[in-house]
Amino acid sequence: MNDALVIIPTYNERENISLIIEAVCALPEKIDLLIVDDNSPDGTAEIVENKVASSPNDRKIQLIKREGKLGLGTAYIEGFKFALDQGYTYIFEMDADFSHDPEDLIRLYHTCKKDGYDLAVGSRYISGVNVVNWPLSRVIISMGASLYVRIITGMRVRDSTAGFVCYRREVLESIELDEIRFIGYAFQIEMKYLAKMFGFKIKEVPIIFKDRVRGESKMSISIFKEAFFGVISLRIAALFNRLPRRESNQSESLV
Repeated sequence: MNDALVIIPTYNERENISLIIEAVCALPEKIDLLIVDDNSPDGTAEIVENKVASSPNDRKIQLIKREGKLGLGTAYIEGFKFALDQGYTYIFEMDADFSHDPEDLIRLYHTCKKDGYDLAVGSRYISGVNVVNWPLSRVIISMGASLYVRIITGMRVRDSTAGFVCYRREVLESIELDEIRFIGYAFQIEMKYLAKMFGFKIKEVPIIFKDRVRGESKMSISIFKEAFFGVISLRIAALFNRLPRRESNQSESLV
């Protein structure tokens, strides 16, 4: 079995999903795939099922079909549990729309496997502003959000809402996944904050982020509000030692 799994959540990604699967399967590193589909009405899951049936011998393509649009965070939580149950050591998050370059999976993988980091973050802002095809207003909002997170939490990660990451399994094993509260971009902040608070080593790896060409963005005002207020609640939870950690590790100080 391969030691790495990339989790790709989907909702109405029929224009991208076949291409992204093929791109990951073409990488020189053997990385398995798990697609978590939220009952896409455009037939995304059916396309993935055809890919599963023709998986290459040296890597697996797997599919979890869910009953409805349940949110990004819950899709990743389901994927994390699957990855841990199956024994994967390195677990990735990645979007289906090619805003994350599949080639960069290898750099994240080596950052954890060869360089010894626990969490590798594909960062848009660690070496300037590496975003393509975003309007200036969206760049300012995104960078402002990351600055806000750093101020409130003290976390040094410059791209806290990044959704292109690699975890060592020990990070996910340390977290009580069923108690993760957020489902949108606040989920990305929460996971990085927990890794930081639990003492794991985080490394930001510079990437170039490209806005999607095919399909529609899933951003909404409710997701933005969740992230804004969620950061404050995370800091309060940390102050009162109420972060979602596995019981076996609860005795260690979190602040």
